[in-house]
Amino acid sequence: MSKRWAGGSTTAWRKVRAQVLQRDGYRCRLKLPGVCRGRADQVHHTRAREIAGDDPTHLLSSCGPCNRRIGDPTRHDPAPQPSAWWDEPA
Repeated sequence: MSKRWAGGSTTAWRKVRAQVLQRDGYRCRLKLPGVCRGRADQVHHTRAREIAGDDPTHLLSSCGPCNRRIGDPTRHDPAPQPSAWWDEPA
């Protein structure tokens, strides 16, 4: 857990998180080979939270292993590209 979350999340964040998970159909949009579980239970910030805040435009549903592997969005150049969930078989 990051130092930012040491005190727990806010009600506002939990609402945004739920909206993003629902928007993405609870599917991991990062889909990193070898680690992805497929079912999303976390939300990944694609831009630094200090810059973009919790704007859903910059949030992707992810499974825990993919979210942990990518980690801090400020350490990546270029930013991770999400997989298109609509390309998946039903």
